Amino acid sequence: MNLSFFDQFSTPYLLGIPLILPSLILPALLLPSPGHRWINNRLSTLQLWFIHLLTKQLMTPLNKAGHKWALLLISLILLLLSINLLGLLPYTFTPTTQLSMNMALALPLWLATLLIGLRNQPSTSLGHLLPEGTPTPLIPALIMIETTSLLIRPLALGVRLTANLTAGHLLIQLISTATVTLLPMMPSISALTALILFLLTILEVAVAMIQAYVFVLLLSLYLQENI
Repeated sequence: MNLSFFDQFSTPYLLGIPLILPSLILPALLLPSPGHRWINNRLSTLQLWFIHLLTKQLMTPLNKAGHKWALLLISLILLLLSINLLGLLPYTFTPTTQLSMNMALALPLWLATLLIGLRNQPSTSLGHLLPEGTPTPLIPALIMIETTSLLIRPLALGVRLTANLTAGHLLIQLISTATVTLLPMMPSISALTALILFLLTILEVAVAMIQAYVFVLLLSLYLQENI
């Protein structure tokens, strides 16, 4: 029984072919196709308003050099948001519960922000490793601590997203299993458990959106430090 709870996190296969790639492409099909008119319908208007709001929130702290990343960051947050929300539907697979995928997103983007800082302002970027006014005996230790904290940033990004989504999916499956099991024996307790499951599902929708926003927001903050 314990192993079956984690079967939902294994990559599904069809005829020996992993289906993780179609699950990543599916959210893109939900976006409206461009047309000749500025506003096609209410759904397009709502999506454009939402994208404009996200762009404003992410790009406001950045200078003009960081605005070149707008398309990449907005595309990334829309991808993560769509995958996280679609993964809450029954009988679906959530690719963002895989640490390998999250690290594949976090590591190259973090490395790109670091290399931009080292290329454009190497003195300032390296200066973050040693705070001003540090006593001389503490310099080697502080450099090692700051370097370690810098290198674990992509790991923290990937693990945070994976852990939050995995924990939420496990809780939903555990409570739903308890609800179905208690239904023939104790209907009143089962109804209470179903109510808890409904509230937990609402919470997981919020967590799915917040984690996608936090992932991209931290990347934009790392970019802000290096431009």
